[in-house]
Amino acid sequence: MEQEEQVVMQELVGRITVYTITGCLHCLRAKARLTNEGLPFIEVNIKDNPEIRDHIIDLTGRHTVPQIFFNNKFIGGNDDFQKLSQEELNKLIELVKHEAAPSDAPPLPEPKVVEDEEPKEELKSERDEFADLILEFKHSGNIGSHWSRLKHHHKTFTGKKLVAWMVNNKNLDKSAAIEIGNNLINRKFFNPLSEKGFEDSDALYRLVEDDSASALNSGATAEYRAVSASKHSEVMRDLILKLFSEHITPDGKFVDYKSMADSPTFEEYCKLAIQLQRLKFDDLSRNEKLAFFINVYNALVIHGIIKYKAPKNMWQRYKFFNTASYVIGGEVFTLQDIENGVLRGNQKGIAQMTKPFSKGDPRLKAALEEVEPLIHFALNCGVQSCPPIKTYSAKDIEHQLKISAEAFLDGAESCQVDVAKKELRLSQIFKWYKVDFGGTDEKLLQWVFEHLQDSPKKKALKELRDHGIIKIVYLPYNWSTNSKD
Repeated sequence: MEQEEQVVMQELVGRITVYTITGCLHCLRAKARLTNEGLPFIEVNIKDNPEIRDHIIDLTGRHTVPQIFFNNKFIGGNDDFQKLSQEELNKLIELVKHEAAPSDAPPLPEPKVVEDEEPKEELKSERDEFADLILEFKHSGNIGSHWSRLKHHHKTFTGKKLVAWMVNNKNLDKSAAIEIGNNLINRKFFNPLSEKGFEDSDALYRLVEDDSASALNSGATAEYRAVSASKHSEVMRDLILKLFSEHITPDGKFVDYKSMADSPTFEEYCKLAIQLQRLKFDDLSRNEKLAFFINVYNALVIHGIIKYKAPKNMWQRYKFFNTASYVIGGEVFTLQDIENGVLRGNQKGIAQMTKPFSKGDPRLKAALEEVEPLIHFALNCGVQSCPPIKTYSAKDIEHQLKISAEAFLDGAESCQVDVAKKELRLSQIFKWYKVDFGGTDEKLLQWVFEHLQDSPKKKALKELRDHGIIKIVYLPYNWSTNSKD
């Protein structure tokens, strides 16, 4: 049998330092080249070391990752590293082979013991006292199909049946049963099919978990008291990053969604997603909405690809983004609803004739008051030309989104400046959502210039702006899936 060739790791007197964040594809590609060259390196996650992050930003002038150093010699990001010729790399290898890292080499974190976190424990503060009642009623045989106004409603029950069941099985009088029914609606265990509250009548109701058969977190009861969406988002953020980083191919190019489906981390994530059913979203601040719904969107894409497989053509993509959904706070949100309804301030999306949320739609309470253009560099729809998957926290969301925009514009596949042809070449994202960036070429150009980090690219764009007319053209969009299959 032919044996696989093993890479022999070299011994270094100095050190190679790679500053990264979890789940970063560019970081993985840089690390893959180092490994293939047999070069040991020290990885520093700047998310876990904010002081070092700030130091590296001051040192390099860059907000993106990875940032790579051979001893104290700054190489740059992944693109810079990949462009190094073998001759240039060999010189750097000789440097770290024979010379120790000097005192002005970039910093390393202090050694510390990292304890495994259990996200579920943070969320399951207390089991809701009404959970057992709902579970009993769910299996009591009182939920079925009902007709109302010539429509057939599956998995519904009448207020009369729930009241009678509580009176007969829980030794309650009718007034107490009605009060509990209203409490259950307020706690988002079930929803009325009309605009009325709960009453002892033939009015129909449906458990939140049964509201949408297509919702990927439906079918099971959220048994724990609803925590704040902001707190849930923080836990979801860490878990989805862990899931994503466990299933990226070693070269950082593709995601193994098939193996994700059998992962214990994914099983834990699905339990977490069920708790979205009863989370309140109407009292979130703007920054909390941004962080929560960006994280949920990126997680839902992953969940949707595992469930439905990655869409491969325009029709499949349209169906995917209008089908993949979660029940959040008793309401169903598709990917389209989250992007265009919430994060774009209830604006029409691509090929949409109407706004996602009509007047009176309870989901309008989740919508931002106005569009946030930076979300376009945070949402990942599972294809090659999308921004990389990251996660966001409410307390630092504006800074994180600006960094994501800088990182996106820094890439050659997203933004190019051709001085000779007087062209600014941009991702199709800027064409599709031009209205979000001001609506005119002039305003779009100004927006891009303001969000480019200080770099040769920004200097070239300034030169063009100072000396004449700039033509904006749009780069091809790579719809190839990032799925390993």
